[in-house]
Amino acid sequence: MKYKDYYASLGLERGASDVDIKKAYRKLAHKYHPDVSKEPGAEARFKEVAEAYQTLRDPEKRAAYDQLGKHAPGEEFRPPPDWGQQYSGGAQSFEGADLADLFAELAARQSHGAGHRGRMAVRGEDYELRAAISIEQAYQGTLLELTLSMPEYDAAGRLQRVPRSLKARVPKGATSGQRLRLPGKGGRGFNGGPDGDLYLTVELQPHRLYRADGHDLYLDLPLAPWEAALGAAVEVPTPGGVVQLKVPQGTAAGQSLRLGGRGLPRPKQGSGDLYAIARIVMPQVLSTRARELLAELATATDFAPRAEMLRENGHGD
Repeated sequence: MKYKDYYASLGLERGASDVDIKKAYRKLAHKYHPDVSKEPGAEARFKEVAEAYQTLRDPEKRAAYDQLGKHAPGEEFRPPPDWGQQYSGGAQSFEGADLADLFAELAARQSHGAGHRGRMAVRGEDYELRAAISIEQAYQGTLLELTLSMPEYDAAGRLQRVPRSLKARVPKGATSGQRLRLPGKGGRGFNGGPDGDLYLTVELQPHRLYRADGHDLYLDLPLAPWEAALGAAVEVPTPGGVVQLKVPQGTAAGQSLRLGGRGLPRPKQGSGDLYAIARIVMPQVLSTRARELLAELATATDFAPRAEMLRENGHGD
């Protein structure tokens, strides 16, 4: 049979701890899950990761796997002479066998009472998915309807994909990186064991207006030069509707103007803030009168915008 390096599949060294194995599996399963991954070959890679984890997470199967020794991936090999008697319950021919089938058979023997575990109830796997939502959905909360293809193991221990539809409530104020737990919505349990959990990691989609930082939101606020210079009351969009913002006299480009409580709701009470970042924009077309007024402004003021820069460079007074 051909050798599969289950440790390498998870990016681990032999002797890795159970915690490291679980952590590596969760990271890779999240990365390659076919329902969310856009990487080429994601489904095959996900199946490889799931197969490796299914073997290494189980102390008996991991011990049996380690007894096979280390070989190059894809290398033809034969288990040690007494391996079949020790782990699979008797002499066995390994001609034409596949390593995954071998451990599926071992799992089936365990589930039917072979070895010291007997019919031990085994909890189902936990799975993780990304849940991409809009900022509007994060502001109001939303109900996601998910259609998934979940990996499950049948009674013989063979990996198969089973369609599953479920609904997930995302609370208002959810932020990027937040993990939501759906109890019992993960992999099916074995021998009456409880089902695993499904974890959704929230990911806020890029928005044409807003940028999110936790519960705070940021947007670019275009201002005409005279609005920035003289001050103005301008309308600003927020996820909760349009509000008026007072622009102080002499507002500079890049200045942050705060609208308190206009960001995303917080879990317990209150909301984040919305920050409008001033961006000074010039009209693309100027009338003759507008040009005359700008020329008058240029002669009526002694404002020197580059004076400090020139002083630092040794020029000017």
